[in-house]
Formats: sequence, C-alpha cells, structure tokens
Amino acid sequence: MNALYAFDAEYREAGYPVIAGIDEAGRGPLAGPVVAAAVALNPAVEIEGIDDSKKLPAPKRKRLFYEILDNAIAIGVGVVEAAEIDRINILNATKLAMSEAVADLRVRTDILLIDALKLPGVECRQVSVIKGDAKSASIAAASIIAKVLRDSMMISLHEQYPLYNFISHKGYCTKEHVEKIQAHGPCEIHRKTFAPVAVVKIPFL
Repeated sequence: MNALYAFDAEYREAGYPVIAGIDEAGRGPLAGPVVAAAVALNPAVEIEGIDDSKKLPAPKRKRLFYEILDNAIAIGVGVVEAAEIDRINILNATKLAMSEAVADLRVRTDILLIDALKLPGVECRQVSVIKGDAKSASIAAASIIAKVLRDSMMISLHEQYPLYNFISHKGYCTKEHVEKIQAHGPCEIHRKTFAPVAVVKIPFL
C-alpha cells in the first residue's frame, strides 16, 4: 500500500471509516480567490501517483484530478474571493473556504484530516496534519482538486484581465506580476491588503 494511503488507513482502523481530507490552493497569491477542497476517497481504489499537488507536473496533476473525480466517494469545494480575503484576512478566508468545502460534501464523514489547520464551528472530529498533503492520500487528493480548479479559474480570469497575464503566473507574486501591477495598477481581483499590491496606486488614465 502507498504510504499516503497507509496513513489514512490507520484512521479507518481506529474506527473512522469515512475520512475527508481538506486542503487549499491560493493562500499566497496577490490576486484571485482562495479555493479549498474536501475529498472523501474510496478506500477500495488506490489512485496511483497521488501526491502533494505542488510536487506534480501540470499534465499529471490534471490526469489525477479526473481520476479523483471518477473514484472519490464525495468531493466538496469552497471558494472565497479577493474582496472577502481583504475584508477578513487570508487565514480566516482559508478557514471559511475549507468550511464551505466540508459543507459541500454529500456524505457524512467520521473524521476530517486538514492540512495544518482546524476549523471552528465544524461538528466533526478534526486532525490538523502538518504538511498533510505529503502524508495523507485524502489531503493530497484535496490539494490536487483545489489546485486544478483554482488554476482553471485564473485562466478564465485572464480573459477578463489580459493585461496581467494571469494565465502564466496564476496570480502569484512573480517578478512579471509585480511589474504588471506597477504598470497598470491593481484590478478588481487583486488582494488590496497584500503588501506588493497595497503600495501601488492606480495610475491616472
């Protein structure tokens, strides 16, 4: 058995048959939403190659995304947009997106394995797993779902805001992105409270 699946199996053997792993994508970027996913994997199906989404090349990540969709017992998604991130801060926005993802699940879970966080107000046993996307198959699956969905959102947003080239950097703090913000000012989906955006004024037209 894959080590990540073995990690989850220990919880099933301890009396928690239905596990949901939770992770997010988009805490660090200067633009766009934070996206969270909750994934309850089918323990009878071991998806080969599942791992932390950050370690996977984009083509493999996308293939695994569809395998997870086909084989998971349930998947929930939560999205918090940039304006709300500015209003409540990124940590609270991440927890909100994760809570929405749990609420979106169409299955009753016995335990939640969450990458490095605990969620207030969620009535289910929770375990915060540091670097969970590299330890738990369920959390790794959630990281893949969240990452692929967020990347697809940023590609769509590129069509609305082509000046910033979101299709390339997905809103992260790259040299190119910062230069685009300096040249054109922030747009609607930029996180105005994030330092590299906050110091830039909208240029006169």
